[in-house]
Amino acid sequence: MSSSPEHPAGPVRTLAVDIGGTGIKTLVLDEAGKPLTERTRVDTPQPATPAALIGAIVGLAREQGEFDRASVGFPGVVRKGVVRTAPNLDAKWIGVDLAKALTKAFARPTRVCNDADIQGYGVIKGKGVELVITLGTGLGSALFVEGSLIHLELAHHQAWKGRTYEEELGLKALKKVGKKKWNKRLLRAIQALERLFIYDTLYLGGGNANHITVDLPRNVRIVPNVAGLLGGIALWRT
Repeated sequence: MSSSPEHPAGPVRTLAVDIGGTGIKTLVLDEAGKPLTERTRVDTPQPATPAALIGAIVGLAREQGEFDRASVGFPGVVRKGVVRTAPNLDAKWIGVDLAKALTKAFARPTRVCNDADIQGYGVIKGKGVELVITLGTGLGSALFVEGSLIHLELAHHQAWKGRTYEEELGLKALKKVGKKKWNKRLLRAIQALERLFIYDTLYLGGGNANHITVDLPRNVRIVPNVAGLLGGIALWRT
């Protein structure tokens, strides 16, 4: 089979990009999804407009060296590469075809997916019902059934006391109420989510998972934040 931009000849290097409300991370993966480079990071530009953020991503990509294609995790709903929601970024993101913009900027084929979905691809086992929650600037969520993705947007649904899950467990809440109370809220959310999804395993990721200090149920696991990059290889397996 002859090579093409999406199917280059020889070993393939994939640039993985994880966009967050406070930071942007990149590294390059081999065909098996193993890191070939060291992770690089910059703070998310403020305001986080499309032009500013894309410029930051391109700068990080240059530091990573050669790559053949790119996978990008975005903190919002993405449909066919187009941003539908961006609750923790600039409102100008709505309607932006990020996959097209980065394909042009990189001169490489680029695929874009929700960041929690990508983190899920990086940690799930593909068996039973697996729920992924990312705890960062906001709150991300993804559900997998026998390895098949069902994207969720739990963040802005009511949790309790008239507040949403993101209002209870996002970065602003952590800073406002402190780690002890935030951890109690997390346990309360875990109990509610287990009743709702009857999951086999719950994975807790994102940068603020580092602040978890409470004992968790046996079927709840903390996963490394780098999974938000490692899972990017899955976008090229479908």
